[in-house]
Amino acid sequence: MSTEFINQDAKNLFLGKFGEDVAASFLEKEGYRIVGRNIKFGHHELDVIAEDKDFLVFVEVKTRSCSHPESSGYGNPGRAVTHKKRTDTLRATYDYLKSHGTGKQPRIDVIEVFLQHVGENRATPPQILNINHIRNAFDARGRKLH
Repeated sequence: MSTEFINQDAKNLFLGKFGEDVAASFLEKEGYRIVGRNIKFGHHELDVIAEDKDFLVFVEVKTRSCSHPESSGYGNPGRAVTHKKRTDTLRATYDYLKSHGTGKQPRIDVIEVFLQHVGENRATPPQILNINHIRNAFDARGRKLH
């Protein structure tokens, strides 16, 4: 494997983790309590689980590095939540709910994090350009609601 792919993988892992940190902080500022992060069930993972007074929220975080939010060459990050990803998230959500009782209504959200284009120098954290919180992003059958 070439070092170019290894560097790209490392950059993607860095961006993903940074985006999840940004999303968790954003949710806390919005009044949510973080219940868990990177919870794994088999091959499936829940990025962030948060709650407010009414909902237990399962959040898929998608992060993109770009010059400005409209310029991402890959489109809006939420578009990367494919049918397979929605199905995987639903399976992990069901598994979580089976093993952790709650009296709250479950909801699945997507948070899109747009970061200033990130180069190889990670000494300075990327600048956050925008955060888009898509509440109730898809239903219990994996159908997009937004």
